[in-house]
Amino acid sequence: MTAWADALLAQVEGAIAGGVDVVQIREADLDTREYTYLVRRCAAAAGRSRVRIIVNDRLDVALASGAHGVHLREDSIALGDARRLTPKEFLIGRSVHTATTAARARFADYLITGSVYETESKPGQPASLGPGGLRGVVRAAAGCPVWALGGVTADRARELVACGISGAAAIGAFLPRVPSAEVAAEVQRVTEALRFSFDSAAGLP
Repeated sequence: MTAWADALLAQVEGAIAGGVDVVQIREADLDTREYTYLVRRCAAAAGRSRVRIIVNDRLDVALASGAHGVHLREDSIALGDARRLTPKEFLIGRSVHTATTAARARFADYLITGSVYETESKPGQPASLGPGGLRGVVRAAAGCPVWALGGVTADRARELVACGISGAAAIGAFLPRVPSAEVAAEVQRVTEALRFSFDSAAGLP
């Protein structure tokens, strides 16, 4: 792999060591062979841990690389078509941006929706949902786990939990601006802060 891909793998390894639950690999610029090799390395890094490696929208790469699942765009292939091609334990998620699309996608294993708040990963783009829109998506999902995306921080955990979400997805919060050797420690700090905030907001001990 290139030095750039090695650096990305190091970030993924740091995130795994830092205690995240899921890592989504989203590298559309790689050719299929490189992409498959990268994801295979990431899946190997996850090993027997509880961390799941998910590939963004490329079902072929996810299956060929031994990833744990695929995350489909809102306009991607039908959920039923993906189910027919995948093993029983394979995770299939879907991006949704409205309550209407959430209702149609509620038989996925999970949904990711956003942006809930303004986010550094997409500067200049206003939040499209806000807490009110997020609550609408959760209701429409009818029990399918919903993860909030966009501007997620530990300080906002209480407000997010009150909307009924099952978890949070983030880009900026888990891409610390620190040397690669410190990624695991920084990700662990953010992850633990979010988990503590979510547990506290949900009234858990």
